[in-house]
This record gives sequence, C-alpha cells and structure tokens, in this order.
Amino acid sequence: MTPRSYFFSMILIFSMFISFDLLAQTGDVLMDFNQQRLDYNRKGMLILGSWAIGNMLWGGIAAGQTSGEIKAFHQMNLYWNSVNLIIAGFGYWQATQNPGSLGFMESMEAQHSIEKILLVNAALDVAYMAGGLYLKERGLRKSNDRLQGFGKSIILQGAFLLAFDGIMYGMHHQHAQELPAIFENLALGPNGFSISIPLY
Repeated sequence: MTPRSYFFSMILIFSMFISFDLLAQTGDVLMDFNQQRLDYNRKGMLILGSWAIGNMLWGGIAAGQTSGEIKAFHQMNLYWNSVNLIIAGFGYWQATQNPGSLGFMESMEAQHSIEKILLVNAALDVAYMAGGLYLKERGLRKSNDRLQGFGKSIILQGAFLLAFDGIMYGMHHQHAQELPAIFENLALGPNGFSISIPLY
C-alpha cells in the first residue's frame, strides 16, 4: 500500500466514525424532539381530564340541587365531560407509549399529524358553540328551559375546548420550528441521507 492510498484509507475510516457519531447524535435529537411532543400531549390530557372531572363533580352535585334551566346546564356539563374524560384517558395512555426510534420523516409526519388534528378539533369546537347557541335561541323561542340550559352548557364547553386546542396547537406549532434546525444537519447525497458537519 502506497503512502497516498494509506492516507486516503485512514481518512475514509475516520469519516465513517464521524458519520456514525453524528448519526447517533441526530438520533438522540430526534428522540428528544418526539419525547417533547408526547410530553405536551400528556400534560394536555391531564388538563382536559382535570376539567372533565371538575365539571362532572360540579354538575353531578348541582344538578341534584337545582331545577329548570340551571339543572339542565349542569346535566349537560356532566354528560359532555364524561366523554371528555374518556378522550383524556385514552389520549394520556397514547402519550405514555414508547414511540420507538422514529426517523426524520416519521417524526415530521407525527408532528404534522398532531397539528392537523388540533386544527380540525378547533373547527369542531366552533361548530359546538354554534350548535349551543342554536339550542339556546330555540329554547328562548319555545320557552324551553331544558334547551336553554343545554345550549349554554355546550357554548361553555365549546369555548373551553377552543381555547384548549388553540393553546395546544400553538405549543406544538412552536415546537415544530425545531425541525428545520435538525434537518440542517442532514445532507442528501447520491446514496441517500447522510450527516453533514457544521463548519463553525
């Protein structure tokens, strides 16, 4: 082996070790990124679950002590939040699952997926509020206390969920801004993705 070929062989071996190290570092960064997304979801589900339990307790007690429109208001709070509690429990369980080792594209898809879900939820929240307003106005026209109480409850629950989904979307969207920085360490070469070394 000539000195020249020996030199290039050593450079190749050295570059491979650097690439493996950078791949490991990038894998760690992606793991941290995905774990942060799950942490946001877990905390969000705790908030939603706490809201649901509080409303169920308040609604269950107050519904038995009131009548008419107020009773209907608390009854709907109880019914609505029994569903919220199921959603929060399932969402919390999902957020505690180990996502495994996700690649960059899989991480990006998971991030975009949660943002799209939250946007769809926000649109549904507006629809809930509109439906609640309709029930309330219909109850007023027909002098129906039950419809008025149900309508006011749905408006309240929709407003809370809109605020909740809006805040969650803002947190996840801000978190997604870290993806371009991670992508900057990736370079697309003839053999697929490799890791580039920042020269600074």
